[in-house]
Amino acid sequence: MAPQQPSSMEEQTGELCEPESEGEKQGPGPPSDQNHPVAHDAPDGGWGWVVLVATILVLALTLAFPACIGIFYLDLQEEFKASNSETSWVPSIMTSVLHAGGPLCSVLVDRFGCRATVMFGGVLSGLGMAISSFSHSIVDLYITTGVITGLGFCFSFQPAVTILGHYFVRRRPFANAISSTGTALGLFTLPFLGDYLQSKLGWRGSFLVLGAVLLNCCVCGAVMRPVRPRKPRKSEVMSNGARPPGKKGCASGICQSFASSFRKHMAFDLFCSNLRFRVFSLGITWLMLGFVVPLIYLVPYASAHNMDPSRAALLLSILGLVNIFVRPPVGVLFSLAWFKGRHIYVFSAALIINGLSNSICCISASFHVLLIYVLTYGLSMSVVGSLMFTVLMDTVEMSRFQSALGLLSIMESVTLLIGPPLAGMLVDSTGQYTYVFLACSITVTLSALYLMVSFYWLDSRDAAQKKSSPASGSPAKPVINMSTDCQYSSVPTDGDKTNNPSSEAENVTNV
Repeated sequence: MAPQQPSSMEEQTGELCEPESEGEKQGPGPPSDQNHPVAHDAPDGGWGWVVLVATILVLALTLAFPACIGIFYLDLQEEFKASNSETSWVPSIMTSVLHAGGPLCSVLVDRFGCRATVMFGGVLSGLGMAISSFSHSIVDLYITTGVITGLGFCFSFQPAVTILGHYFVRRRPFANAISSTGTALGLFTLPFLGDYLQSKLGWRGSFLVLGAVLLNCCVCGAVMRPVRPRKPRKSEVMSNGARPPGKKGCASGICQSFASSFRKHMAFDLFCSNLRFRVFSLGITWLMLGFVVPLIYLVPYASAHNMDPSRAALLLSILGLVNIFVRPPVGVLFSLAWFKGRHIYVFSAALIINGLSNSICCISASFHVLLIYVLTYGLSMSVVGSLMFTVLMDTVEMSRFQSALGLLSIMESVTLLIGPPLAGMLVDSTGQYTYVFLACSITVTLSALYLMVSFYWLDSRDAAQKKSSPASGSPAKPVINMSTDCQYSSVPTDGDKTNNPSSEAENVTNV
């Protein structure tokens, strides 16, 4: 494969995957001369397959973990005499911090690289779960399980996906599709593990063991060796032999780096100028108010109706199994050229099915009814998870994708935080879990209709503008409207060298 010239974004993020020392090997290729380091191309194989497996395991341990807290939901209620609303803050804080910590994670990646950040996230998440096993109040769990563990998850999964994009260019769509099954793998295995530990050790012993399991993120991070050689940081390039700054200068540099990263990853200007992005981001923020709530309340709902806890945990595992087998072919199917420009309508249709499926739980709490619900929810969830970031790439330019994703993560973290507690208040006031699933059904369905109708109106308006432009005396050749309000950008499938691989590496589903 011919050497790939780094794009401007690559130059800005060239330190994402740098080694710790100049004498370290620079990836699977032959070692470069220390005096004349040579940049290595993404191998699209070789050691990249090891990095891909490590990324799958990291996603399984991080993104799927908050949904599995529902296995210990009733135990936590009984232990701390807490209401449904108070208990539901634990997984909601964890999920919200997992998404909202993106800018801080970017600062760590810029300064220390992907490998060190993933390993630090593994230590932080494992430590948070271990400390939470000694909690004396529900507030202690908010800090340990919610904030500390959630922040560790954020520091692990985002750099893991980023470095995967450096290892794969030509095969990047395939690598991203396979890595997205990590969340489904976690949904399939963690409920079994949590149910077994809960029956043998109780919730405190289970949290301690799960903390040790999360330390495997450190092992996964250790194999994520950098592809590119080290680039000297600005602080290292000192003119006239000046000495590095002291502690005060280091603290100032960290603050400046955080402010720069915040501006870089927060696309406020894009939100104001791009109507499509504004509509999509508001619709996703609305969607997250009820999209993940059923995953948290499914096991408590089944257990409250005298279902065996192991069978209730099996429902979550089946949900993960459906996602494992459905997501890869769905990703390949909707990457066909015919679906270009139509992704938003398929995405909205899948959301409508997903929202309406929640009403199945209102029929009965028997295993067979909930099994039908899980299968329907899992199929629609697979389509939603496969297309969410594809729609975002169709909405904004690839050069702005990373910043658009950062702003979207911050916005959806707000509704991810308040969604489960609002559902808990509904259970406390009514005494019925069925109202939670009914509310989620209405919320998700209305957000899907909002997205479908809004984008249909935007497409109709743009089509009318194109038809009216020749009648206004314009030249024979159509004038291309380059405004960000209605510009589409296709998803590269053959490792297009002109696209930005660094920004595409963020294409990971958090659903």
